[in-house]
Amino acid sequence: MGRQDEAGVAWVAPVTTRIPRPAQGTAVEIACRDGVMLGGHVWSGADGAPNGTVIINPATGVLARYYHYFAGFLADHGFEVLTYDYRGIGLSRPAQLKGCGYRWRDWGERDFEAAVDFMSARRMDGTLLVVGHSIGGFLPGLARNAERIDRMLTVGAQYAYWRDYAAEQRLRLFFKWHVAMPVLTAMFGFFPGKRLGWLEDLPGPVANEWSFRRARMELSHPRHERAEVLRRFAAVRAPILAIAVSDDELGTVPAIRRALAYYHNAAPAEALLRPADLGFDKIGHFDLFHARHANGFWLDALLWLRDGINPWPDGPGDR
Repeated sequence: MGRQDEAGVAWVAPVTTRIPRPAQGTAVEIACRDGVMLGGHVWSGADGAPNGTVIINPATGVLARYYHYFAGFLADHGFEVLTYDYRGIGLSRPAQLKGCGYRWRDWGERDFEAAVDFMSARRMDGTLLVVGHSIGGFLPGLARNAERIDRMLTVGAQYAYWRDYAAEQRLRLFFKWHVAMPVLTAMFGFFPGKRLGWLEDLPGPVANEWSFRRARMELSHPRHERAEVLRRFAAVRAPILAIAVSDDELGTVPAIRRALAYYHNAAPAEALLRPADLGFDKIGHFDLFHARHANGFWLDALLWLRDGINPWPDGPGDR
């Protein structure tokens, strides 16, 4: 992988010489207030958690195990970390996905809420941090206890409003997620994402909330619930550093700004990363959690998670 600099000299992207191996995670079960049990793992370093606790929220249809290397990395750097699967996914998938009734909003209102309670009970003091990928960086504001969060790092965080997709990919993505997905969901009673190779299978209501998302998120909720939804987002006062990647077709700058607008009391900051700046030809929506970024992005992210220092202070330009 490489390119040429302005003088025409060949340039080769730096290669991570050592792929980190994840620390051993301990399997846990997390009880939600409606009785649903979630499967996950807790990752602890040898020296405890002097830097606080971290909850990692996955993207839609992505197994928690995709983040295990990153969780182990954080544990090795002084955090206690929780990875978990949302209801309907991976370790939290019921025996029968069809008809289970799990909604996208439940992942924030009930699953993330339970994750916060679980980690708070393990450590009554210390800093509570959240790393949220894609929808995982937006849904914390739906939880009743989100005001406990001390700091958040989000990557490509958005709620999939189709007009925010990258312009050159918008038509293709609209057909994929807003035409094909609801049709297949209606046929099967759930979205068969795994057999298509798109993502994990999704409960029907989750898929439909994605497919029919409106420009204003709260309009997807019943009218009598909208004021409460907005109040919960407003209650979050934790600093948020929102990362966008220039070649991310889903988490564009307009998309992350649409999501951040709900956290208007959180003093959010934005950063736009370009693949070449990190030594890569492409990154996209998922790649920053791959272990190849352990010697780059992951180390920079520590400055924010551990010290509250933004390593990318210039912020994004428009695109």
